[in-house]
Amino acid sequence: MKNIFNPANEIVRLCMVGMSLEEKGRKEDAADFFMRAWEESQNDFERFLAAFHVGHIQKNNEDKLKWLKKSLTCALNTEDASVRSAYRMLYSSIAACYEEMNDLEYADESRKQAEFYEGSITDEGPFFHGTKADLAAGDMLTAGGDSNYKPELKMNHIYFTANINGAVLAATLAKGEGAERIYVVEPTGNFENDPNVTDKRFPGNLTRSYRSAEPLRIVGEVHGWESMTKDEKRQWMEKLERNKGTIIN
Repeated sequence: MKNIFNPANEIVRLCMVGMSLEEKGRKEDAADFFMRAWEESQNDFERFLAAFHVGHIQKNNEDKLKWLKKSLTCALNTEDASVRSAYRMLYSSIAACYEEMNDLEYADESRKQAEFYEGSITDEGPFFHGTKADLAAGDMLTAGGDSNYKPELKMNHIYFTANINGAVLAATLAKGEGAERIYVVEPTGNFENDPNVTDKRFPGNLTRSYRSAEPLRIVGEVHGWESMTKDEKRQWMEKLERNKGTIIN
């Protein structure tokens, strides 16, 4: 199913600006951007995303609950695979609001809905892996490589995505002097949501980022994709330099 999460999307961009302002303590300015995102949303995906952030920044539980329920309704109306990953967090957040309001019956019902979606991955791909390695169909990608984000860290998993934009970023950041490449891959074993992105800044796993301890088999290569500009690469490199967070390995 078509993935519609894209940083170039204006509503996604507005939400990202709002989150950046919120992190700097400028909550009123952030709220303006989130509300603008809501007002300019054109479809259920955009409304789901904007309503979530408007709700997140509300000061009382009644208003927060109202916006979270709007976000959930829009999410349920969206058939994109990435949005299904947000159901658990939305139901959990709604349950927390009901608990604060001492409405335990609805809190319990929402909590059960959240548990229903716990660990559920229904994404069928196709899946992509970005790298600078020159590989061929049938080759295996395995865990144990150096992290693109912290070179001193050996990774216990091999990472992949169903979002071509994520694969472009991975290819850009990959170590080596070769050409940036994006391969179509298939997992050979179980895989899980990447905990380094799940519920971080956006609800669920909208980037459709996954990891596996088992190898990935290369089944083809993607051609004709658009690489990042020099300015985009510079911005990402600067962001990585500022990022001191811990990688969940």
